[in-house]
Amino acid sequence: MTAPVRFPRFFVTSPAPCPYLPGRSERKVFTELKGPHSDALNDALGRIGFRRSQSVAYRPSCLDCQACVSVRVAAEEFAASSTQKRNLKRNSDLVATVCRPWSTSEQFELLQRYLGARHPEGGMTNMDEVDFADMVEHTPVTSYVIEYREPSADGVTPGRLVGACLTDKQCDGLSMIYSFYDPDHDTRSGLGNYIILDHIRRTVEMGMPFVYLGYWVEGSPRMQYKVRYRPLERLTRSGWERISESEQDALIAAAVSMPRGTGGEGANKDGLAMGSARVVA
Repeated sequence: MTAPVRFPRFFVTSPAPCPYLPGRSERKVFTELKGPHSDALNDALGRIGFRRSQSVAYRPSCLDCQACVSVRVAAEEFAASSTQKRNLKRNSDLVATVCRPWSTSEQFELLQRYLGARHPEGGMTNMDEVDFADMVEHTPVTSYVIEYREPSADGVTPGRLVGACLTDKQCDGLSMIYSFYDPDHDTRSGLGNYIILDHIRRTVEMGMPFVYLGYWVEGSPRMQYKVRYRPLERLTRSGWERISESEQDALIAAAVSMPRGTGGEGANKDGLAMGSARVVA
């Protein structure tokens, strides 16, 4: 006789300043991922717009704003643009290694450089190495870190680490939890975009349909890179829907004309500022 599956308890955080749209506040609904059914629960919640942070699944639940929209790339139908093809060629010599979710000092040092250059005012800049280890290692689901290194100089010693991504494997694709990379590389550009392109390739090779990019936030410059991947689907009240080519053309044009902020491609919305929370009835 199997034990009954317990319905998860959901909580909401107190309102806090929105880190993406000035003058607005954010609130999140969340639940704990634990036990033998964590993968299945994470899969189910991921399909309705939840994201994972350590052992918590969360999604925005703001009272007066719906700007955060879950988006995913239809990987099997993806067709790289000319710019994306050049990116793939330029970085094709990188060596990608799938590692268990175990943090290293080398990863943490890269993250610090990335945050200092791309998100100097963000809350994650205060993370220490223990916080980083918690982010990577406290996972109740199937996850790993994909490291991106330059070729080894001697064929033995691992090459220079230039990028990494904490990734969850879901039943219908890969969910990019958080990616970071060398922001000031002398000869490489577009590393964040390359990491996304590599995840699309991996997803196709695994025979799965989607790459989950987290939340697209209209009006936030650092989130506009996500609209550049076609075909793109967004979560609506009626379920997932394909963004039309004409609408995506307009979104890309708007993203190109938008002033570049301190954000950058490849930085998925992640982390859960708990604040005070209450049970959702």
